[in-house]
Amino acid sequence: MVLSMDLTVLHLAAPSISADLAPTGGQLLWILDVYGFFVAGFLMTMGTLGDRIGRRQLLLIGAAAFAAASVAAAFAPTAELLIAARAVLGVAGATLMPSTLALLATMFTDSAQRTFAIAVWMTFFTVGEAIGPLVGGALLQFTWWGAVFLIGVPVMLLLLAAGPFLLPEHRDRLSGRFDLPSAVMSLAAVLSIVYGIKRAAESGLGAAPLAWVLAGAAIGAVFLRRQRRLDEPMVDLGLFRLRAFTAGLGTQTTAVFAMAGTQLLLTQYLQGVLGLSPLAAGLWTVPSVVFGIGATLLAPRIVRRVRPAIVIGCGLAVAAAGAATVALTAPQADLFWTVAGFTVLYTGVTPTLALTTDSIVGAAPPRRAGLASGVAQSGAELGLAGGMAILGSIAMAVYQGRLAEAAPAGVTADRLEQAQGTIGAAADVAARLPDQAGAALLAAARHAFADGMQAAAWLSAALLAGAAVLAATMLRAAPPPDGSAPVDGAGDPERAAAG
Repeated sequence: MVLSMDLTVLHLAAPSISADLAPTGGQLLWILDVYGFFVAGFLMTMGTLGDRIGRRQLLLIGAAAFAAASVAAAFAPTAELLIAARAVLGVAGATLMPSTLALLATMFTDSAQRTFAIAVWMTFFTVGEAIGPLVGGALLQFTWWGAVFLIGVPVMLLLLAAGPFLLPEHRDRLSGRFDLPSAVMSLAAVLSIVYGIKRAAESGLGAAPLAWVLAGAAIGAVFLRRQRRLDEPMVDLGLFRLRAFTAGLGTQTTAVFAMAGTQLLLTQYLQGVLGLSPLAAGLWTVPSVVFGIGATLLAPRIVRRVRPAIVIGCGLAVAAAGAATVALTAPQADLFWTVAGFTVLYTGVTPTLALTTDSIVGAAPPRRAGLASGVAQSGAELGLAGGMAILGSIAMAVYQGRLAEAAPAGVTADRLEQAQGTIGAAADVAARLPDQAGAALLAAARHAFADGMQAAAWLSAALLAGAAVLAATMLRAAPPPDGSAPVDGAGDPERAAAG
């Protein structure tokens, strides 16, 4: 929960940081984003490293680094040092995430218990992301911005004190040396792709974001070619021949993509179109989190009796219906039904994330549990970034086109261009116009944004429906975790071959 909170906890602290450290616009963006970039970039590397040196050992090393970097970030005197501390936090977070997930895979040999443990793990990760801005806002009300980083210090100290006694070490370590060139290429590929997608989300699809994505893809191709030629590769490509592994990864990435993009647009819709305050908008998203948690914890009980493929497929079909509801009701500015549609979408997706993560980790042999955990989380990070960037860009393109068509007479080209930037910018421009023209421009902007959100929601519905079909067909061979299924690949020719 602490690790995922750090992804969002700074959202409300940006003004305080700007007032205290006076960062440039670019530096402020790096302060907010560098943690997520480095988490995404180092996940596979650290997952593989944990397989080699031991998951508990890497977990404790990461906990110590996370605590130290948190203190450094809290008391950073300059923007440059805060960026550096956030980067170290990202590296440390990337050691902790796959280590915890891989430890669950080896601690719980009963597959039903493992499925429930991963569901609990996913629940707290989801809760952390959801409450990050709320916790950050509460702390900023009573103290300074650095306090948001100190939340994790006592948790890490507790882990360092109790971990050696409560957590087992995984002793089946890989032979051979750690391949540093592969680690560097993996980092460069993921960081380039995530950075390009992030740039696209901020400035639209253009030459520069595309160049970063293509560069990352090219590095990734070289990385994969190197893995095929190594006797002890960093990434065992044999895992991708396992149907449960690849189908789980594809389903998870697609589901996160659809959910993240719609969630980003909903928060803007609630404030920019419906005129809610940030607090009110946040409170309207609480039902989705509550129902999502309940569904995630209920899913492991259901898959004891029903095959995971059916549960995942049905969950994503429900989510597709929720996205379609958002698409149908957004242009009508219907607060209840739009929020209800997103709640259905979120409730359908969140339990499938736990089950697909269990499918990915459970399909891998135990000695590759760390790598499988890193790959699973890397796929989720790419889906998160891609959903916000691509669905956001589609919505923005529709918004700009509709606003250009419906802008009232008398709005100059310069002001129209400003209003086409964001729905918030349109409200600012409207406030500076005469009453009648301002009201007409604001109404046009709200209708245009709702149309953009509708287009993105229809695409989300189609993607979720496709993911439902993928899960139902590709994961159908996976048995329900009845408590007797082995987790070491016995009786599974595909998984035994990958091992």
